[in-house]
Amino acid sequence: MRIYTLVDDDDLETLLNDVANKYGYDFTEYSKASMKRRVNRLCTLDKFASFAELRYRVLNNDSYFARFVEEVTVNVTEMFRDQHFYKTLRDEIIPQLGVHSHIKIWLAGCSTGEEAYSLSILLHEANLAHKAIIYATDINPRVLETARNGIYPIHLIRGYSQNYINSGGITDFSDYYTANYDHARFVDKLREHMIFATHNLVSDSSFNEFQLILCRNVLIYFDKNLQDKVFNLFNASLENLGYLALGSKETIKFSHLEGRYQQIGKEKIWRKMK
Repeated sequence: MRIYTLVDDDDLETLLNDVANKYGYDFTEYSKASMKRRVNRLCTLDKFASFAELRYRVLNNDSYFARFVEEVTVNVTEMFRDQHFYKTLRDEIIPQLGVHSHIKIWLAGCSTGEEAYSLSILLHEANLAHKAIIYATDINPRVLETARNGIYPIHLIRGYSQNYINSGGITDFSDYYTANYDHARFVDKLREHMIFATHNLVSDSSFNEFQLILCRNVLIYFDKNLQDKVFNLFNASLENLGYLALGSKETIKFSHLEGRYQQIGKEKIWRKMK
């Protein structure tokens, strides 16, 4: 698919400011190159003849605006993505959470929910699910519906099962889902301690105090100023001695909060020390 460039830098700034003013979704500090690429891709997919046509549709059609949000936010995820990361969670982090009478985990940018179900499985296998709540949030309401339902294409399950095994899984992965033709649905017990909700990392505030916050492969799409804002939000939302987990290409190093956190081994997991 050839992508034709209809939206230049000035157009993008105009559109993102319009969206922020009308809908309260502020994408102005997202990576400009990445955002422009995704908006131009949307223009190609939906065959807009001009920037003006795209802008009119986004600002005057609420259902199309929902599509716009879905296309410009990145929703690529999988269960037990990065086996070494999840093995560290299983062996070193989750057991430490067991000392708390109530375990509160925030999964920010949960997308379609695969990571939330991965965390739930870890908590069940550590016998901690009964006292844990996973708050799974995303800016995109449509992907949250997929996450709530816990239904995924069956062709993905084989890969998820292998990821689970490689990350130290201790049972048969098929115990966690029921297969029905071309889809698999994860069992209800995994959802019992999950809360799915919309949350905008750019504009919304802290809503609880957590022992573990995960936000993986989201910050790479933000510019430096916005990353610092989000780190402040996470810092305000994290208990002392709590853990912050980021994606493989993300880091709290070189931020103004670096001195307050200690990295756990080689993984992108930091503990709040002060």
